[in-house]
Amino acid sequence: MIKVSEIEVKNLISKSKIPSIDFAINPYVGCPHKCIYCYAEFMGKFHKEKWGNFLDVKICTKAINIEKFKNNTVFLSSVTDAYNPFEAKYGITKQVLEQFIASQVKVEILTKSNLVTRDVKILKQIPNISVGFSINTTDDVVRKQIEPYASSVQKRIDALKILHNEGINTWVFISPIFPKITDFKNIVDICRTYAYSFGFENLNLKNSYHMRVLNYIRIHHQNLLPLYQEIYVRNNKDYWQQTACEIHSYCQEIGIDYSIHFH
Repeated sequence: MIKVSEIEVKNLISKSKIPSIDFAINPYVGCPHKCIYCYAEFMGKFHKEKWGNFLDVKICTKAINIEKFKNNTVFLSSVTDAYNPFEAKYGITKQVLEQFIASQVKVEILTKSNLVTRDVKILKQIPNISVGFSINTTDDVVRKQIEPYASSVQKRIDALKILHNEGINTWVFISPIFPKITDFKNIVDICRTYAYSFGFENLNLKNSYHMRVLNYIRIHHQNLLPLYQEIYVRNNKDYWQQTACEIHSYCQEIGIDYSIHFH
C-alpha cells in the first residue's frame, strides 16, 4: 500500500549537482518502482513509511519563469521517476512540460516508464528535448526482481521506438550495470536503431541498499556471490576497469555515440 499525499511547493526547479545538468525538476517525492538499488532512498528520511511505500505529489501554482532558464539544461528527474504510475492520475509532469513548449531550454527526461508516450504531442513542440530510457536487462524475469513496479523491458523498448519514429531525440541509459547479469551488448544491439546515444553506469553499492542487493545475489545468483563480494566488499576495481574497456571497444567498433559514468 502506497501512501499518497499532495504537498504544496513554491517552486519545482532546483539547482542540479549532476555534471552537465544545470537544473532538475522532480515532480514527486518518492518513487513506487521500488528498485532494489535505488540511490534516492535518502529522500525518505522525513517519512515514517519505507522508501517505495509513499509518494508526495508536488502541487505548484506558480508558473515556471521559462526565460530565466533559457539555454540551460533542465533534467526530469534526478531523484524520482517523472512518469511513475501516479503521473497518469495527477499529470504534474505533463503540466510542467507544457510550459516548455517553444522554449529555448534544453529539456532532458530519463524514465523507466512507457507512460511518456502519452505526451508525444507536447514533446514534439519542445525544440530541444531528449528522452532517455533506463534499461539494464532484457530479461523481464530479472527486471521483476530488481525493478518490480517499473514498466516491463518490452514496454520501454516499444516506447523508445514510438518516440524515435515521432522524430524525438531518444537515448538509452544502461544503468546500473549488474556484473555478469547486465548484457550491455545485447541492450545496445536491440536499441541502437532507435537511440542516438547510450550512457553506461555501474552498480554502485552504498548505504542501505548494499546488503539488499548482495542478498538478492545470494538468493537468485549464488554463483556470482564471490564476484560481488570481491567488488563490493573487498573493493576490487578490476572488474569495472575491464568492463569500461569492453564498452569503449564495442561502441567504437559499431560506431555509436556513448558516454561512460562509472563511480
